[in-house]
Amino acid sequence: MVIRYPNGKLYVGTKEDEPKQTKVRASKGTKNKEVSYSNRGKSLEDDLNETNVFYLQQKLAIIHKKPVPIQIVKVDYPARSAAVIREAYFRTPSTTDYNGVYNGYYIDFEAKETDSKSSFPLKNIHPHQMEHMKSVLHQRGISFFIVRFSTLQRNFVVLYEIVERFYENMKNGGRKSIPFTVFETEAIEIHEGYLPRLDYLKAVDVLIADKAVCESEEK
Repeated sequence: MVIRYPNGKLYVGTKEDEPKQTKVRASKGTKNKEVSYSNRGKSLEDDLNETNVFYLQQKLAIIHKKPVPIQIVKVDYPARSAAVIREAYFRTPSTTDYNGVYNGYYIDFEAKETDSKSSFPLKNIHPHQMEHMKSVLHQRGISFFIVRFSTLQRNFVVLYEIVERFYENMKNGGRKSIPFTVFETEAIEIHEGYLPRLDYLKAVDVLIADKAVCESEEK
């Protein structure tokens, strides 16, 4: 299916959009066949969606992935009971991936993955996303990024303000990525588990506590 942005430019998916599966060979002495592990190779989006379902079922939070507004412009009907979308446009630029409510706070965040082991490339973040997240903070919401370093299998919750610092520096001619060491020293690492798959609310609790401290100091 062909999908275009509002300006007509062709959308080209990245390898993060493709389904992933990790395979290993059976150990020596057994039949030489491939064995797959369902949890390995899952995308960050898959893990977050599973986590959000768990949060909802346990009545911990109501957080959903935002639907992408798409306008269909070309459809083929190979059969009376089937339709195939051939071309579509994004109606408007997307903002962030997820939003919802947790413990009385509006939560809004973007999920990003990178294969790099040393830094997170800022080209993965669009200006309208930064503007949207800034507006969320202005309304006293909680806005952040969840970044996965896929090769390292490490996940971090990083405040919008930290990303903004490097993003503005990039606009002024500075480096175009955030060093991995910044995530280790300034972000909150979250670990993969069974239920929930990626328990990021523990990190959100820290962000809420820090927010309360900052607001009390401003009074």
